[in-house]
Amino acid sequence: MRICINLLIVLFCLCILSCNQEEKIQEQEVFIDQEVIDIVHVTNHDGRPFSTDLDQRSKTYSGGPGGPVMMQGFYWDVPAGGTWWDHVSTKVSDWSNAGIKSIWLPPCTKAQNGSYSMGYDPTDYFDFGDYDQNGTVETRFGSKTELTNLINAAHAENMEVYADIVLNHNSGGASEQNQYTNSSTWTDFTGVASGKFTRTQEHFHPNSIQNNDLGYFGGFPDLCHNHTYVQDWLWNRADGVGKYYKNQLGFDGWRFDYVKGFDPSVVNTWNSKVGGFSVGELWDSSVDYLDYWANSANSSVFDFACYYKMKDAFDGNNLAILYDDMMWKRNPFKAVTFIANHDTDIIWDKNLAYAYILTHEGYPCLFYRDYEEWLNKERLNNLIWIHNNKATGTTSILYADNDEYLARRNGYNGNPGLIVYLNDSNHWQERWVPTNWYNTQIKDFTGHSGWYPTTQSGGWVKLQCPPNSYSIWSVNM
Repeated sequence: MRICINLLIVLFCLCILSCNQEEKIQEQEVFIDQEVIDIVHVTNHDGRPFSTDLDQRSKTYSGGPGGPVMMQGFYWDVPAGGTWWDHVSTKVSDWSNAGIKSIWLPPCTKAQNGSYSMGYDPTDYFDFGDYDQNGTVETRFGSKTELTNLINAAHAENMEVYADIVLNHNSGGASEQNQYTNSSTWTDFTGVASGKFTRTQEHFHPNSIQNNDLGYFGGFPDLCHNHTYVQDWLWNRADGVGKYYKNQLGFDGWRFDYVKGFDPSVVNTWNSKVGGFSVGELWDSSVDYLDYWANSANSSVFDFACYYKMKDAFDGNNLAILYDDMMWKRNPFKAVTFIANHDTDIIWDKNLAYAYILTHEGYPCLFYRDYEEWLNKERLNNLIWIHNNKATGTTSILYADNDEYLARRNGYNGNPGLIVYLNDSNHWQERWVPTNWYNTQIKDFTGHSGWYPTTQSGGWVKLQCPPNSYSIWSVNM
């Protein structure tokens, strides 16, 4: 009996020793990981979120602690027949409830191809679907009444609405003998049905006015923005394009098409004369060029650098590419991030891509078909909620390799921020990372991990991420 008791005592002591050794091994593992993790502080500012012009003027529109989320409210070749404005109106309440705070609409005026046109070949800047020209009364999307009803419905939900503005090229004019080209050109727009902003060869390139605009698009007549008459109708007149769209129709901002075709001073002047949020389509992957244009235009810009880096990272199975420079890192207050739009849709691994832009800085834009048709709306709504409520503060990259990417939002104004873990491999991953939380229980707000770890006294914690997916961690509150 005594031998048995002694044996039990020995076994108990060995068990305690084994546990202590296991704890020491675990502590050593954390120490080693601390040594190898090289935190890259991507942004360095006061931590405030992206805000639009209306937010800055203390209007009622707000994106929450993480800033706003935009919806591109169309795709290429949406159904014709004048039903699109009414269709989008049925979506507004659900989008607002999901946390989406703005809608970008396609060009809303009559274009050369009438009811078949997506609006990017404008003829009459003041025909919103009311005049019988170019073979139709309504535009492809509907009538002016239906458009204003949509805008009013969005405003009732405290959402902003952005107009797509085409300032470079026009189409649908009549032929005239052009003294500057010594040929016939389609530059006679004196017969537009609205009778407003009529144009002739004098108002297009080439003319006698020195200009610094950059180029033609598709062979269409190209507006000359140095012409006083063109400037008056675009942004100076109270009944001109910009101020009419803003004050009469109710648009809150602008998406400028093909800004490579004209000098950034055009958008800068529009913004100073008209106001409202603005973003330019500068289709270029150079961060230097994007940043130069945004600062020169005093405007946001679509982050094509981020777009192409995400394609290379997520589809090329090399998440370390996300260390590279992007517009949102260079200037987060002028970067609009996106996964797809009406012109391009090349990223295949969209779930990881949306988890990326909805947890990082900038102004994330959702694509209609991704949200309404192609991806899991419940998961996207969860990411939108996380963006609005947890994606706060500056950004630090904690770790990245081919399969894994972890970044930390450092929190702002009492909000604790988050840690996002992206896993592009076919098996579960786990990693020790440093947090800004100490002795604090945290959880995965995506629901993909079913455990609630507690951070150590030094802030370190082991996180997990499921295969080909993501987890997003923050304080359990």
